[in-house]
Amino acid sequence: MTPITEVEGRRLALSNLGKVLHPATGTTKGELLHYYATVGPVILPHLRDRPVSFLRYPDGPDGQLFFSKNPPPGTPSWVRTAPVPRSDAPGARQVLVQDLASLMWAANLVVEFHTPQWRSPSPAVADRLVLDLDPGPPATVVECCRVALHLRERLARDGLEAWAKTSGAKGLHLLVPLAPTPSARVSAYARRLAVEAEVALPGLVVHRMARALRPGKVFVDHSQNAAAKTTAAPYTLRARPLPTVSAPVTWEEVGDCADPGSLTFLLDDIAPRVERYGDLLAPLFAPGRAGVLP
Repeated sequence: MTPITEVEGRRLALSNLGKVLHPATGTTKGELLHYYATVGPVILPHLRDRPVSFLRYPDGPDGQLFFSKNPPPGTPSWVRTAPVPRSDAPGARQVLVQDLASLMWAANLVVEFHTPQWRSPSPAVADRLVLDLDPGPPATVVECCRVALHLRERLARDGLEAWAKTSGAKGLHLLVPLAPTPSARVSAYARRLAVEAEVALPGLVVHRMARALRPGKVFVDHSQNAAAKTTAAPYTLRARPLPTVSAPVTWEEVGDCADPGSLTFLLDDIAPRVERYGDLLAPLFAPGRAGVLP
């Protein structure tokens, strides 16, 4: 029988708890669900009020992966949804993960959580900027850290403060809290930063996505600031061979990074880090920290 549990007064059927999702580590679906239950207090602020897109991997990262924006069939009536502006689907709605019950319901689907840079009450009005630093082999996250430090200083010259997290894959994400700003304006500013970084660090940075340009360099992906784009949420597990997490990191860790393994975090690493640091990205929500684009 499928176990039934109660979360915040909601009854949830949690299926296939013993199923191994990551053979390399033997990580089971039950361990994945335990992870999300544990990190609920720190992941939920980063999901709340943001329409969620799911990358589903129900048979693990070696099985079928598929991206889902629409509420999945069987979504409980108590899971909130919000209208989203989509040219391909007028009247579309997406899931909002507002509480621990909806988090655990979604986690039971085995998903990565991806969110836009805006909240549902104000579509296409961003409250943060994101820069996705993606290394082209043989470059690694080590080179991403060098670029991140440069971008941090560049943002500071415009009065903007950045925080960092691993992507959970190969690179880094920089997040900047903003006063509400149209997504189109944020996108234009982010692109300008990427172009400037390529000029300042021509042997290390590329601002265009073309694969032929990227070997050995860091692609500064500014495109995820577009209103229709999403980014892997902080603390989400990733559909990778190892159960890696998009984990917040300190700037000291970024500055000291000399080995890619030093910024690879698995699900078992996160609870001790939260106990030590709290949510390193909590300043994104702090009053007075939101910047204004020049």
